[in-house]
Amino acid sequence: MHSFGYRANALVTFAVTILAVMCSLASLSDNFNVPTPTADVKVLNINWFQKQPNGNDEVSLTLNISADLSSMFTWNTKQVFVFVAAEYETAQNALNQVSLWDGIIPSKEHAKFWIHTTNKYRFIDQGSNLRGKDFNLTLHWHVMPKTGKMFADKIVMTGYRLPEEYR
Repeated sequence: MHSFGYRANALVTFAVTILAVMCSLASLSDNFNVPTPTADVKVLNINWFQKQPNGNDEVSLTLNISADLSSMFTWNTKQVFVFVAAEYETAQNALNQVSLWDGIIPSKEHAKFWIHTTNKYRFIDQGSNLRGKDFNLTLHWHVMPKTGKMFADKIVMTGYRLPEEYR
């Protein structure tokens, strides 16, 4: 006869093995989901564009952000972290990214949204590199599953330009 401790150990080991197999199957099943998100981010207005006393450029924008991220939600999706970034090049850096807005989408019911807002975070460049600068607005997302690896992707919207003069 086996002792109580031996039987408890066998039961816990079996339960953990079954749980690991189920988590692996759940993670693998997400590979069959091909999301087709749509998004559009527009700059409605440049509220102000100024040079700070320390020499840095700062911009305030009014944005319209609309997206349908519902195709990312499967039974294994916990939440989706989404953010809008301004991306541009300077002589010092090939890629500068400045986060303008972010949010957490907790469920499929909230995955289709439209937001009219100013940038939540300051759009500042270290130096006076923003005058007349072309930039892209990029909607990034990170899908956080209940089990398995995190998935990230983005949609880039091009064709934005800052003014030549401060206002």
